[in-house]
Amino acid sequence: QVQLVESGGGLVQPGGSLRLSCAASGIRFSIYAMAWYRQAPGNQRELVADITHKHSTNYADSVKGRFTISRDNAKNTVYLQMNSLKPEDTAVYYCKVQNYDYWGQGTQVTVSS
Repeated sequence: QVQLVESGGGLVQPGGSLRLSCAASGIRFSIYAMAWYRQAPGNQRELVADITHKHSTNYADSVKGRFTISRDNAKNTVYLQMNSLKPEDTAVYYCKVQNYDYWGQGTQVTVSS
């Protein structure tokens, strides 16, 4: 079955950086678009960034210029490099196989001094 396992979340001060990883198994990873979503308390889940199988990327306006999504097909892994973090980036971050209902369990990112 499809498994997506996120890692790399944690507590970071404003202005800091984190890199999230999502390791996929049970799918032919290289042919699927992948995405990162996030959900803050009281908010709907929102798209942060996605990347096609050809490595084309798309970002939410709120993270453009600060976050970078990438993938390593040899490792079946998608990454989210997050720089210049702000308190409003605090959320649970989820990995997803785009266009399919496959989600990871989520990893908490907290930006606070």
